[in-house]
Amino acid sequence: MALDRRYALKLLAGTAIAAGAARPGRAATTIKIGDLCSYTTVPAFTIPYRQGWQLALEQINAAGGVNGSTLEVISRDDGGKPGDAVTAANQLVSSDGVVLLMGTFLSNLAIAVADFAKQRNILFVAGEPLTDALTLESGNAQTFRLRAPVSAQVGMLIEQAAKLPAKRWATVAPNYEYGQSAVRAFKTLMANKRPDVEFIAEQWPAFGKLDAAATVGALVQAAPEAIFNVTFGTDLAKFVREGNNAGLFTGRSVVSLLTGEPEYLDPLGEDTPVGWIVTGYPAAQVQTPENQAFLTAYQAKFKELPRLGALVGYTTMKAVAAILARAGSTDTAKLIQAAEGVSFASPVGPITIRKEDHQSTMGVFVGKTDLKDGKGVMVDWRYVAADAYLPSLEEIKKRRP
Repeated sequence: MALDRRYALKLLAGTAIAAGAARPGRAATTIKIGDLCSYTTVPAFTIPYRQGWQLALEQINAAGGVNGSTLEVISRDDGGKPGDAVTAANQLVSSDGVVLLMGTFLSNLAIAVADFAKQRNILFVAGEPLTDALTLESGNAQTFRLRAPVSAQVGMLIEQAAKLPAKRWATVAPNYEYGQSAVRAFKTLMANKRPDVEFIAEQWPAFGKLDAAATVGALVQAAPEAIFNVTFGTDLAKFVREGNNAGLFTGRSVVSLLTGEPEYLDPLGEDTPVGWIVTGYPAAQVQTPENQAFLTAYQAKFKELPRLGALVGYTTMKAVAAILARAGSTDTAKLIQAAEGVSFASPVGPITIRKEDHQSTMGVFVGKTDLKDGKGVMVDWRYVAADAYLPSLEEIKKRRP
């Protein structure tokens, strides 16, 4: 929580910021990009996200910009509310003159902004939101997404979850689009792999308002053999600490989305549970040249290790630059055409945005939690490419408008 407060204080210097602006006299060669994200609502992830895109923006402009034009990002806080997100998006488009939008964190906000993008015919590159609906049921021509959808990430976890002997499962997830879609995907995919599994309990705390004693107490009473957890942020910290005190995790397997991400794992400290199967980002352990270059540049600029938010922000900005470069124009129709099938380099290797559903092939790190020197870490991890877990062409045709 102290870390979150420090991040929030950084933000209070101004929620609407511009970065990478051209020098006076060069306005005609500046391309304005609108960013919106839940900076004050989920600062642990979104402040590193902002620092990530700032680093990428700095590198892009230092290398000559895009097709000779300098990129400028105008950033606004969406307040963590769909209405505020749409208002911020409208300000960026109507008042600030941006040629495209990027960002958002919460899935329900991303769906609202995607609808706005469709109505105003402006490109929207969503970096973090995970709900499948964004590129399927709520998908549209103007909206593209970077991170692997929740069904793909759950599919990667299922590969290990299905091997567990547990038959009686419980779930705990925030009661909004992301949590609901994650549990739905886990149940569906687990049923395909393990028809003998039954789900005996569900807990749906409101996002950011988890009552740890009540939630943990209900799960202890249900006595499942394994738990699928989708909570994150402060909710995760409360859940873990109360669960440890109540012995909830003793002798039980836990499969958990996002828990291996540094923004959520680091605050757990000595309370970090051992052996949870998780998705995350073991930043310092990834020795590929691409990740090491990103790591070095990020540490040099911000004096800290990058979190997953930083990786997402950096890669989102790289995707936007690649789309603009390929389009050779800021016309929305040409940007859409350029975004479909565009490929670009990233700290996790080459990424392509698929034409069929506007979903990128960016993969996910899957591993287990461990406790070393009083700190939570990811171990036994591997990078899993998203391609094999993304919706098939047949499924896209059925579900995408």
